[in-house]
Amino acid sequence: MKKLIVIFELLLLFSCANEKFEPHQYSKVTVEDVYTDSISIRAITMMQGNVGFAGSKNTFGIYNTGVGKVVTQKIKQDSLDIEFRAVASTSTDFYMLSVANPALLYKTGNRGKMELVYREDNEKVFYDAMRFWNDQEGIAMGDPTNGCLSIIVTRDGGNTWNKLACEALPDGSNAEAAFAASNTNIAIVGNNTWIATGGKKTRIFYSPDKAKTWQVFETPIVQGEPTQGIYSVDFYDEMNGFVIGGDYTKPENNKANKAVTNDGGKTWKLVGEGQEPGYRSCVQYLPGREAKELVTVGFKGISFSNDGGQTWKQLSNEAFYTIRFVNDSIAYAAGNGRISMLRFE
Repeated sequence: MKKLIVIFELLLLFSCANEKFEPHQYSKVTVEDVYTDSISIRAITMMQGNVGFAGSKNTFGIYNTGVGKVVTQKIKQDSLDIEFRAVASTSTDFYMLSVANPALLYKTGNRGKMELVYREDNEKVFYDAMRFWNDQEGIAMGDPTNGCLSIIVTRDGGNTWNKLACEALPDGSNAEAAFAASNTNIAIVGNNTWIATGGKKTRIFYSPDKAKTWQVFETPIVQGEPTQGIYSVDFYDEMNGFVIGGDYTKPENNKANKAVTNDGGKTWKLVGEGQEPGYRSCVQYLPGREAKELVTVGFKGISFSNDGGQTWKQLSNEAFYTIRFVNDSIAYAAGNGRISMLRFE
């Protein structure tokens, strides 16, 4: 019996070792609107299978995928017209951060309503994205205010947030900003954090220890003008990552707008040079697809790659700002006036 068990284990190992990756050959995407309104939505987060979101006109909400119903509310803060472009969630809470002055960060409260936990007043304040490492620790980033990138961190479940001093960041971080286009300026894998920038410089800020220490790496993405740079970053694992962007004022330009890394962000190589897509606002790896398959969205449509970003196929002209995957064939995307379920076929 022991010999038989060993033989079966060897056969299983041999089978797994010789199992070949078969790429998806997606040729179309079916788009089904699940929520429509007159608000702009650039930030969504998956919450135990449901879709949390926040957008313009003080509006936030959740789409319950189980019953197919959306519930929305409006935040009232003085007489401010608030636009949210950054959201995040943990296993217990939902968070949303407004984009401009004053910066207002809310979290799920204990009294059945969203509570203000952080406020920053500065004429230059402009927050772009927010993510959590775990239920207690999270990070948000924005444009420079006092001579360096704005990075705020919580270590107590979002109840309090502290802004990193410029001395804690690499030199020169006042030379770039970011784009609040899709809430994907930050990527997190384990304790590793990558922040993508644009403008005068397009670089990657990297922390291996949840924002305690930082390094910065150069990228070849187009740079120099306020509208140029990296608009979105995603990492499949600790080594494999992808950035996309360009210039939203020249969306057809498809050179120096897509790059890949295989060494954790230290070096980046341009891919798909001179090929579609041009400018895009969000890129995401498909889960469980060995860092080979990606989807990118923007106001010029939806594109798919099954070879790590070397080549792309335009699947749809539907316009979206941001996308998050449920599995390797179903995702939710948000844009101007809607949230939609996408089925890749």
